[in-house]
Amino acid sequence: MTARIIVVGNEKGGTGKSTVAMHLVVSLLQMGLSVGSIDLDARQATLTRYVENRRRRAETGRVMAMSEHEPVPPTSDPAADEAKFLDVLGRFSASKDVVVIDTPGSDHPLSRLGHSYADLLVTPLNDSFIDLDVLAKVDPDSMKITRPSHYSEMVWEARKIRALRGQKDGAEWFVLRNRLSSLDARNKREMERLLGDLAKRIGFRAVGGLCERVIYRELFLEGLTLLDLGDGSGVEMSMSHVAARQELRRLVEALGLASFAAANPS
Repeated sequence: MTARIIVVGNEKGGTGKSTVAMHLVVSLLQMGLSVGSIDLDARQATLTRYVENRRRRAETGRVMAMSEHEPVPPTSDPAADEAKFLDVLGRFSASKDVVVIDTPGSDHPLSRLGHSYADLLVTPLNDSFIDLDVLAKVDPDSMKITRPSHYSEMVWEARKIRALRGQKDGAEWFVLRNRLSSLDARNKREMERLLGDLAKRIGFRAVGGLCERVIYRELFLEGLTLLDLGDGSGVEMSMSHVAARQELRRLVEALGLASFAAANPS
């Protein structure tokens, strides 16, 4: 068995990578797939803490879908880091249907290595020009993209490494407009236009992510996701929660995750 590998990456912190990663993990688990999750973010380790919170919740007697999780924090020894990552990835690839990798919000050799193994790359991006700067440089006078930025260049290099490794099919790349405001604003419209232009130039698909909602902070502490809400969760459902679930369903559909389940029937 060779697992499909999903990498959640962006070289900027605070874009909701770990929240997206955890929701993708649980979405895949609820499709009946076996999932391995890897946390490469040594400084924050948010996904690892999320999984630990979920395990504690499961210890109270609630049945919880769980991934097999392993953190691979970078150290001062790059060779040892690479060897450990490849060992974990190899084990998960041989025993799981899907592997989800959460990466740090900074440039690091281990993060670059993880990106090079992505079958599907998911990049959450806050709807602001500050965050867009990670992907592209924008001329403030003409409001046009002048060139791709450092993260886009890193993804391009990772794709080349993947090709040199003999993986001829290129990674699918999705940029999520994450933490969107519900208000229509000029900034929001300009971001949509610029991302559309950039997508054509460097080869990604821009899709809607998850809106900014207080519920995600609350769910993290409980180790829960939107998919866990309902009877027995202890969280009373509201219209906001229903809307958030719809956003997640649209995201899962846009990423084509149902095809993973179709390729791995139980």
